[in-house]
Amino acid sequence: MSERYELRFAGSGGQGVILASVILAEAAVISGLNTVQSQAYGPEARGGVSKAETIVSRETIWFSKVKNPDFLLALTQASVNAYAPSLKEDGVMMIDDSLQAPEGFPEERLLRVPVLATAAEKVGKAFTANIVAVGAINAALGLFGEAELLEAVRRHIPRGTEEINQRALDAGKALIQADQAEAFRRRLG
Repeated sequence: MSERYELRFAGSGGQGVILASVILAEAAVISGLNTVQSQAYGPEARGGVSKAETIVSRETIWFSKVKNPDFLLALTQASVNAYAPSLKEDGVMMIDDSLQAPEGFPEERLLRVPVLATAAEKVGKAFTANIVAVGAINAALGLFGEAELLEAVRRHIPRGTEEINQRALDAGKALIQADQAEAFRRRLG
């Protein structure tokens, strides 16, 4: 991991992007890193736009606001449209493969991942999309060890859902090829 990553997660209320952000922040704590997590969502809650941010750093975090993230996960077209322009110049974006990247967005900074379809079809529960995304994000960025990430997931899921969430995490990880992960990590330094 580089010294500091600023991550933004965006989608609609009910997709679990806030929980995904919380889980990655928890994994940072378990890994002994510094982290800050924040979230925002409209009054619509379910179905409205939601955004969450996590900063992970080896150093002290003096400013907790993400202005221009290194990484963006977008699970709706509205999220792509709203937040892709705010990425750092060399920032990378992961979008659900059902979405369109902004015109002219460099392909080498884009990773299209079937998060929503994988949750619904391979895991069998659409509500696991956030955990599928967490697995894919960690596989792409290499932020945390598998044990730390799994522990963070387990701390934030209801009892009795461990098996399905483990399947979702593994399914997300399987979506990322080693060469994709290497390219993404090089982009982020």
